Amino acid sequence: MIRSRLSKLVLALTFLSGAALPALASADFVRGLWPDAQANGVSRQAFEASFAGYSPDAKIMELTRKQPEFSQTVQQYIAKRVTDAQAAKGQGMAREWSQTLAGAEQRFGVQSEIVLAIWGMETNFGGFMGGTNTIYALATLTENGYRPDFFRKELLTALRIVSDGHVQPNDMIGSWAGAMGHTQFMPSSFMRYAIDYNGDGRKDIWNSVPDALGSTANYLNAFGWRPGETWGYEVKVPAVFDFAKARQLEKAPLGQWQQMGISRVSGRPFPRAGDMARLYMPAGASGPAFLLLPNFDVIKRYNNSDSYALAVGHLADRILGGGEFATPWPSGDFALNKAQRAELQGLLSRAGYDVGSPDGVVGPKTRAAVLAFQTRAGLPADGYISGLLLDRLKR
Repeated sequence: MIRSRLSKLVLALTFLSGAALPALASADFVRGLWPDAQANGVSRQAFEASFAGYSPDAKIMELTRKQPEFSQTVQQYIAKRVTDAQAAKGQGMAREWSQTLAGAEQRFGVQSEIVLAIWGMETNFGGFMGGTNTIYALATLTENGYRPDFFRKELLTALRIVSDGHVQPNDMIGSWAGAMGHTQFMPSSFMRYAIDYNGDGRKDIWNSVPDALGSTANYLNAFGWRPGETWGYEVKVPAVFDFAKARQLEKAPLGQWQQMGISRVSGRPFPRAGDMARLYMPAGASGPAFLLLPNFDVIKRYNNSDSYALAVGHLADRILGGGEFATPWPSGDFALNKAQRAELQGLLSRAGYDVGSPDGVVGPKTRAAVLAFQTRAGLPADGYISGLLLDRLKR
């Protein structure tokens, strides 16, 4: 009887618009959310409209449980995302939105090709923005206890965005995890960095390409984008190279890397020898190498992944008319899963190297063992752990 009365109360208080009542647990969840939403400036009308027809989406929770272990090489990651077709599409978008992009670059200092590359990486230039109702997705994650503090805050922020009139609830489309619109802003990022670029009174990153592109440029600018500078340079590392010194340096002026024998693959000099850079060799000594500049780390504020930032930088260069990397990727390489990493550790241990417990988790002991093995085997001591190294140990 008590639950029956509670159900009727929830129906009266939370769904005055006449929308269908979800399962009782969800109705209780929505009802409990209202006081905080109200305190956050959300109107009752926007709140009810946002939850009309809501029920938890089992597919979203399934995705949280089925996220695969990362097992792609950087080469594989980039090959899927930076293609001739994608570069050509980016060039077409550059022509179509030239005025918007030029204005955003003048205002925020972020080169147009970088903004375009992020747009391409995030949603294929608006081709697929996720297709999930953001309110429903965030509510599902919160109600089911998946990182509830984080996603509850994002949900309350998303409700405020609707209440402020920037988008209708059904148009607030994004990924299963709440990233929204053409360039996939989380609600909290939207509140801090989204702008009304076209001046219509709304920050609409779902339906207004100018708003989305301007907001992305504003985001990068806010995190310290250095106007007129690139993300990094593809470089040549000499055959005889002090990898140990490079690891100790971590970051150093371009001029210092040059003194160690590193040069641009283009043959041109570095524009500013004093710029700080770090050496990045995503496939070890046998693949492409890069000196990464501060703007590379700004791109990573969008997605904290070297693979992602390298793909953005490379796609941006391709949009400008550049080609593939000058140095080819090593043939036959593959990323190791946890079982294969444990196998590699076991082989190193049997060869006399101290790796600790062969648990598939690469730590300092494993890396030191790899370096020692490479040195003894006459290989470049780059510390790169890969399928090719596993194959070598099996010989």
